[in-house]
Amino acid sequence: MSGRRLGSTTGMSESGLTVAVTGPTGTFGAGLMPLLQRDDRIAKIVGIARRPFDPSSRGWTKMEYRRGDVRDPAALSDALNAADVVVHLAFLIVGGSAQSTRSINVDGTLNVFEASVASGAKRFVYSSSVAAYGFHRDNPVGMTETWPTRPANRLFYAREKAEIEELLHDASSRHPELEVYLLRPPVVLGPNAVGAKALLPGPLGPLGRPLQTRLRRSPLPLPVVVPDIPIQFIHEDDVGDALLQCIVGAGPSGAYNIAGDGVLSAVDVVRELGFWPLPLPGRPARALARRLAQLPYLPSFAQWVEAISQPAIMDTTRARTQLGWTPRYTGLEALQATIRG
Repeated sequence: MSGRRLGSTTGMSESGLTVAVTGPTGTFGAGLMPLLQRDDRIAKIVGIARRPFDPSSRGWTKMEYRRGDVRDPAALSDALNAADVVVHLAFLIVGGSAQSTRSINVDGTLNVFEASVASGAKRFVYSSSVAAYGFHRDNPVGMTETWPTRPANRLFYAREKAEIEELLHDASSRHPELEVYLLRPPVVLGPNAVGAKALLPGPLGPLGRPLQTRLRRSPLPLPVVVPDIPIQFIHEDDVGDALLQCIVGAGPSGAYNIAGDGVLSAVDVVRELGFWPLPLPGRPARALARRLAQLPYLPSFAQWVEAISQPAIMDTTRARTQLGWTPRYTGLEALQATIRG
């Protein structure tokens, strides 16, 4: 879906907007909500989530809470009524069966899109992922939005992101009156990065707690074998700022790569966590990851090994020049903020 124009746009920022957001309490919402709250161009926010929460307790005085599930078209129709812009952030990364994740991630996204069309919204903003490009051996380093999105071989998250982008392209071609914006971030980090805390080692998640306990007791850094592969990160606040630029129509509709400045290595990540990295050269590490990814009957958490099989490094020039977006945090600073958080 790279490089496709998904609808017309004025290219002008607007004011007095009513913005509906699915999944406002997640990692991406943590970066976006404070910006919407402070921005005078945003008149009202409708927060849609399955679990009740009190927006005022978070300082979100502009927000009206609506209980809703992306799998329930009727609830979405009611919640999105009169919204000028719909921001779809509800997505399942870990946990749940293949059927439940698909019903939320794929079917739920299409439900939100169709409800946006029915409500008369002018913009639909969706948080996709670098994973939509897939982890293919011919992927160049520094992919631009002109590079095609292609399903990954095994990783369910990446396959669904690519499929959703294609489905949104088909749906938007039937509804050109709705401008569609897609953001493709890499791993999103920061104090509220729940998904990263579950997937990364060290103090970032339950899997790393035993190691972290040993680290505190050890007088010397513990050695950890780690693949020496490049990786990009982005801070949740910078994702929020990019979402805001899409919401107000700061640039033309379409897909945008976003990432923090600088490309790190997995070796850097392990070092920042306080371990002693023992680098495994990139080429054999990627070859091993490809073999592991081909094993039959991989559980969903093990499918993430495919992400190591080929670096997915993006160029962010389009977001900077056409959307007017610039990250405030480097990738390293985003990682450090996550560790502190």
